[in-house]
Amino acid sequence: MDEKKNDLTAVAAEGQSETPAAETPAADAPAETAAAPDSAPKADYPQYITVAPSPHLRAHDTTRSIMLDVVIALLPAFIWGVYHFGTRALTIGIVSIACCVIFEALSQLVLRRPVTIGDGSAVVTGLLLAMNLSSAVPLWLPIIGAFFAIVVVKQLFGGIGKNVVNPALAARVFLFAWPNEMGTFTEAGVRLSGIGKADVIASATPLMSLKAGEFPDVTLSEMILGQTSGCIGEVSSVLLIAGGLYLLIRRVITWHIPVAYLGTVAVLTVLFPQTASGNLSFMLSELFSGGLILGAFFMATDYATSPVTYRGRLIFGVGCGLITVFIRFFGGYAEGVSFAILIMNLLVWYIDRFTMPIRFGGKSVEKKK
Repeated sequence: MDEKKNDLTAVAAEGQSETPAAETPAADAPAETAAAPDSAPKADYPQYITVAPSPHLRAHDTTRSIMLDVVIALLPAFIWGVYHFGTRALTIGIVSIACCVIFEALSQLVLRRPVTIGDGSAVVTGLLLAMNLSSAVPLWLPIIGAFFAIVVVKQLFGGIGKNVVNPALAARVFLFAWPNEMGTFTEAGVRLSGIGKADVIASATPLMSLKAGEFPDVTLSEMILGQTSGCIGEVSSVLLIAGGLYLLIRRVITWHIPVAYLGTVAVLTVLFPQTASGNLSFMLSELFSGGLILGAFFMATDYATSPVTYRGRLIFGVGCGLITVFIRFFGGYAEGVSFAILIMNLLVWYIDRFTMPIRFGGKSVEKKK
């Protein structure tokens, strides 16, 4: 018996020496686990694992879907402008959009970049540019504006998301190099048609009357509904507000910039009226005339040219409101929305730097430096 016991002990010792330590079952492990280690479940890993830097956020929104939402929000006001000013407004819109798309494709080919006209950003720029023009402008004007917006302001700075200022607004301000064409507006209800030279009946906009210290001849309801003279897409405040609410519901924009912008203008104009018609009437006329609603909802909220933090957006909106009222009250031009947004676009980097939350440990690192 002793010899057999010694032989079994030697065999066991030899088996343990050949078995790796990692594969040796624990002494208190169940017999089934020790006898059949292959029965344990195995993890199933994908063949390829995508590694990307933070933030790891997933959303179904794309550039194309966001631009489509913006177009949907703008269309009611633009369609009203076509109805109110005639088919000439439709022609200007088509020319502006087509030229923006063509110039974007050509500039990307020349600069050897991927052609991205399918994302819809050029369509939005062309539509906004057309809505900021009078129906009385010659057709060569939106062509020049489209070239400046796409090639100079957008593509030369790197393309979508890299432009410093809003392309449509920058083009509109650039087109003031032709003041006679940009400053001519048709009377309310006068519909222009045809592709050739338009027969224009010049008219003063409500904002021009307010600038002269007189209350407009049109009623407040006519200004809200869009039965006044002005640019193609700025006259119907109610449809612009409806489009802005659509963007808010779709979470394309946030409320911070529009509320801060319109609220600042409302407070300043009700405190310092420039006509004898009453504080409230003057404030409402300032809000619902000109391009204030269009700018607050659709151009000041541009992703690439507005702050990323909520606090920064409030500062941005207040700044736009202050500059708009300052230009309207003391400047030589009746409208101040375009200039105000462009000036604040240039300050976005500083606003983001001031309002961006500090990383954990970031302040101590700066102190050490």
